Amino acid sequence: MRGRKSKRAKRQEFEQMQAPSLGGVQVPRGNGQTVVRLRHGSSLNDFADKIDANPASLVTVLFHLGEMATANQSLDEDTFATLGTELGYQVEMVSAEEEDRELLGSFSIDLDAELEAESDEDLTARPPVVTVMGHVDHGKTKLLDAIRSTDVVAGEAGGITQHIGAYQVRTVHEGVDRAITFIDTPGHEAFTAMRARGAQVTDIAILVVAADDGVMPQTIEALNHAQAAGVPIVVAVNKVDKEGANPAKIRQQLTEYNLVAEEYGGDTMFVDVSAKQRIGIDELLEAVLLTADAALDLRANPNKDARGVAIEANLDKGRGAVATVLVQSGTLRIGDAVVAGTAHGRVRAMFDEHGVVVPEAGPARPVQVLGLTSVPSAGDTFIVAPDDRTARQIAEKREAAERAALLAKRRKRISLEDFTQALAQGKVETLNLVIKGDVSGAVEALEDALLKIDVGEEVELRVIHRGVGAITQNDVNLATVDNAIILGFNVKFAERVEELADREGVDVRFYSVIYQAIDDVEAALKGMLKPEYEEAQLGTAEVREVFRSSKFGNIAGSLVRSGTIVRNSKARVLRNGKVVGDNLTIESLKRFKDDATEVREGYECGIGLGSFNDLQIDDVIETFEMREKPRN
Repeated sequence: MRGRKSKRAKRQEFEQMQAPSLGGVQVPRGNGQTVVRLRHGSSLNDFADKIDANPASLVTVLFHLGEMATANQSLDEDTFATLGTELGYQVEMVSAEEEDRELLGSFSIDLDAELEAESDEDLTARPPVVTVMGHVDHGKTKLLDAIRSTDVVAGEAGGITQHIGAYQVRTVHEGVDRAITFIDTPGHEAFTAMRARGAQVTDIAILVVAADDGVMPQTIEALNHAQAAGVPIVVAVNKVDKEGANPAKIRQQLTEYNLVAEEYGGDTMFVDVSAKQRIGIDELLEAVLLTADAALDLRANPNKDARGVAIEANLDKGRGAVATVLVQSGTLRIGDAVVAGTAHGRVRAMFDEHGVVVPEAGPARPVQVLGLTSVPSAGDTFIVAPDDRTARQIAEKREAAERAALLAKRRKRISLEDFTQALAQGKVETLNLVIKGDVSGAVEALEDALLKIDVGEEVELRVIHRGVGAITQNDVNLATVDNAIILGFNVKFAERVEELADREGVDVRFYSVIYQAIDDVEAALKGMLKPEYEEAQLGTAEVREVFRSSKFGNIAGSLVRSGTIVRNSKARVLRNGKVVGDNLTIESLKRFKDDATEVREGYECGIGLGSFNDLQIDDVIETFEMREKPRN
């Protein structure tokens, strides 16, 4: 009781005083109705941020009320209520999720929802955003150079003075001067990496195919990536000036992949071009604009705060963090407080692709921005905040969320085991698959067999990509974006890809018998899949030399690259990522002339695989054991 009286007495004394200050900073008072929302476990620092006060001053106020606390110490609800009453604030305690929602409320990055809320009067036409994709050496970069050099404005400005990752060209279409934005990172790898970060940047994809070379594996890969994203495709048949060029053959080949040319009664525009001779460039730009006008409603509201995507960023020695951003809606101006991913800052300067300073950038305009505190990642969303403090808070919350995601051991996306459960909960309707095999015939056979599985109308099976060779980083990226499962038929991971798949939680299955893959997928679709055994890798060894022995067969003189090679364990032989020998056993294992039970990483050994003699230098011997999987 005595303590309460003392506190009340001190409170009465305190009311007679002016708001205390420390270092000359007064504590801002509320009017008694002002509501301050704090998350449970907040400190005086958090309270000070909300009311724009010096935390040290609040420590003094609390001291006058008979409470001792530091600025970083978490306080209970009663203490905040007492402090709030003294300063004229109503303190409400909320959960962390509610506070985040309140802070980020008007900064959600759902552009589709925003567009629906805007009326036709708010929207104006914007240029299409285009990405160039295709097989290596088919002329993607040459084509971009040709498009850039035909731009009248670029010519007048003395050409491109710096690379900013994106640029705009202008062309006259049906008597109107129109702009087109090109993302200057050719290739589906960059396209998919940005999609993996949640950035749907591209409106139209230009698929470049060499007329003298035809449809190649990466052409199909790029095509699959564009179709998975639901992006309209314009085909540029390049190198038509070369001997042996056959544009008609390209049109015929691509009909197999649902790209039917207009002259064949389809709706895909094919344009014959030569990037080297600058032939057909204007026709290609016209085809892009015609496709945009026919298939897309490209409009945005320029009269609001900007938001968009960081295309690329780097740390410049003289200018600090430099980011190329593509504005998707609104208008970005010099002086705006911005957040890009976990980076924040104020726009100090903006440059276009010619290095010219621009005061503002509207929808679909790429600009280089200076003024961020750190370097954002490609594909990070950026938004304009009302002030620097809000920008910092949003960036800090994004950073905390990113850290929490990294600390989580594994972000499991979807696996065959939990597919049925997700289906029952209404979370998925489509099972997306990426199929990789050692030969194209096996891939086609597996795809045909899987698509023939009859599971009724409840669920759809969709193969979003198929290819030949080891499972690459790009396959894992695509599976990450589209929540897909990867099936490997007689192939394994490429270098350092297994860690990426594990980190992203992508389910990867390996098969050597086609019926096992069909049975597993069918069982998953019908809800009967029961996990039984899984393969656990023990170690890998690289073949350095092959010794011929009439008594023991071929012996692989090897260096253990990872893990441990154990005698009598199961093994397979990989050559350039493809399986050339499976269901083998380490029948003999020697260190020099002595028999060994196991050999660890970094040591040399001799490995005998019994009757398997097809060994070559640089082959990889992979050993594994089958372990029982815990049932879900």
